Amino acid sequence: MSRDAFSNRHPAVNFAFFLVVICCAVVIQHPAYLAVGIFSGAAYYLLLRGRKGLRGIAGMLPIFLILSLLNPLFNTYGAHILFHIFGRPYTLEALLYGFAIGGTFLEMLLWFGCCNQVLTSDKFTALFGNLIPALSLLLVMVLRLIPSFLRKAAQLAGARKSIGKGAAEGDTAKEKLTDGMAILGALTSWALEGSIVTADSMRSRGYGTAKRSSFQIYRLTGEDFRLLVWMGLLLAALLFLGNTQSHFTPVLEIAPVQGQNALGLAAYGAFALLPTALHTKEAIAWHISRSGI
Repeated sequence: MSRDAFSNRHPAVNFAFFLVVICCAVVIQHPAYLAVGIFSGAAYYLLLRGRKGLRGIAGMLPIFLILSLLNPLFNTYGAHILFHIFGRPYTLEALLYGFAIGGTFLEMLLWFGCCNQVLTSDKFTALFGNLIPALSLLLVMVLRLIPSFLRKAAQLAGARKSIGKGAAEGDTAKEKLTDGMAILGALTSWALEGSIVTADSMRSRGYGTAKRSSFQIYRLTGEDFRLLVWMGLLLAALLFLGNTQSHFTPVLEIAPVQGQNALGLAAYGAFALLPTALHTKEAIAWHISRSGI
């Protein structure tokens, strides 16, 4: 994982930021706010993942287009008919609503991808280990299950290929299915065995027999506190100045971006771009300090 300036902040700062941007991605469908959210999420996603991020975004775009273009096939509301398909009107309002739905989904994928990179299991445990110890442990184990499954599956596939039992190019669908079922069976056995070993290990260490102690390596610094205050001010500006009203069907009604709403949009942009701006600021300071040596 690429370490950046925002990832090094206290877990409470990371959690508060992602909680706000993901909630905004869910509830706001105003095109201008969607564009700002997608741009900010994509910028931070690329900063965290580099070239892998480009491939990730390339994989998200077809989903965005499919959701956008298919919506008018099921939702025929709207006053402006572009054309008819299968005897049903394909309206401009439904198409724009489809773009809003696709944009919302794309923005959520981007922010959840960033959150997965920044809010690691140790940060999640540090945040909620004392408040909800059992649930935090369960969530951490679930979150690490899929990545560990994928790594183990890749190892098993490589091992089978090395001994000549893996699926190869040109094999029939039945042979590939047989190979996949063999890997799945081995994965299931590995997971069950691992759960038994984990349960025995936790029992032998006395888990659940007494009140659990905890060790906290994260400390809320003055810079973290100032960052939280700044985030709170930007969020307040968004709530009091922003107007995210948007209706797509049956008549298109979108709040204009002017006056107070423009200030609210600027506050939202400043909030969403905070991790990227923080990293850029520290990167510039680092290069300046190096050039002075």
